[in-house]
Amino acid sequence: MHHFHYRDNRMFCEDVPVPEIAKNVGTPFYLYSHATLRHHFLVFQEAFEGVPHLICFSAKSNSNLAVLRLFGSLGGGLDIVSGGELFRGLQAGIPPDRIVYSGVGKREDEIEYALQSGILMFNIESHQELELINRCGTRLKKKAPIALRVNPDVDPKTHPYISTGLKREKFGLGMESATEVYKSAAAFPHVEVVGISCHIGSQVTEIAPFVDALHRVKELIATLETFGISISYLDIGGGLGITYDRESPPHPNEYGRAISEALGDSAFTLILEPGRVIVGNAGILVTRVLYTKKGETKDFVIVDAAMNDLVRPSLYDAYHAIEPVVRDQRETIRADVVGPICESGDFLAKDRDTPRVEAGDLLAVMSAGAYGFTMSSNYNSRPRVPEVMVKEDQFYVVRARESYEDLIKGESIPAFL
Repeated sequence: MHHFHYRDNRMFCEDVPVPEIAKNVGTPFYLYSHATLRHHFLVFQEAFEGVPHLICFSAKSNSNLAVLRLFGSLGGGLDIVSGGELFRGLQAGIPPDRIVYSGVGKREDEIEYALQSGILMFNIESHQELELINRCGTRLKKKAPIALRVNPDVDPKTHPYISTGLKREKFGLGMESATEVYKSAAAFPHVEVVGISCHIGSQVTEIAPFVDALHRVKELIATLETFGISISYLDIGGGLGITYDRESPPHPNEYGRAISEALGDSAFTLILEPGRVIVGNAGILVTRVLYTKKGETKDFVIVDAAMNDLVRPSLYDAYHAIEPVVRDQRETIRADVVGPICESGDFLAKDRDTPRVEAGDLLAVMSAGAYGFTMSSNYNSRPRVPEVMVKEDQFYVVRARESYEDLIKGESIPAFL
């Protein structure tokens, strides 16, 4: 469900015509619907009604301050994987005791920053990390609340680049070794064991892998209890998928029921880390056609958005629907939709049936609210695009377009040159 729709053949975001935004801010740009973001968050929240829980939105999927502030105002927290995401969360007003810190490569300065900020807990991924966190706690005279991220060896049946729950992945601790690391953690003077964590992957479209992982984690919790190690927080990560093309992911209510049933009468506080399922279909990337080109074997639609703006098609061969912002009765052609970057991999769609377009036409790349702007770059010295949020009949630029000056900010030419 989202609030992008057509009226008189013009695409609107809520009550604002998309061409009006393009006229004001230029192209390309990311566009988010406040109503969709809010609705998706509340639907996910309601799916776990009756279960003690905290929704820690996955900042890596969309870290715009306005987006984070909205979720914080609705009672949400944050799942972070860097000191920068912690800074963003705090700037957005997320209470630190609603923030969990995941990720395999936390630096010492980042750990100290999180400890001093008073986050809810660290999701630890190795024994060496545990030792470093204890040393940081000793130096700062603070006790670090921790969970161990365990790898349940469950196949999430998703793209291999975003699968995180199998033994071959870099994430987490094996179920066999986790007990010993928990024993070590319980003995450290500046560490407090408060939870357990797992995350099996992203864009998961079946419920069974989530339930399988939860059952395996519960077995480990039962083992830990025999050693006097109690768990207060059970972090089951995120990963619930959305519809990009023909996927049929479960509704959050179905997901919530399955997780609640698998929990049984457990007394944990559940931590959930949704990202894509909340923001994915709440955002689009609006781009303008620069040229059309008839090649020897296929047609090309050349637009002003590129792989540096939305890398998912190039990186994952991911599908994003592409819709005309203004619809009319034109013939359909088969074409690649490509950007200006000097890479053959710079495409938004390949061999796509699309209405015949002309230079100047606007196109909307759908389902771009997750892992869109956050994965963008300045490749080819292209300034990153603005982000815009619509609420009802008004739009707001929530991140300005970068300038050429922004591209060289922080650079210098040494005196010997």
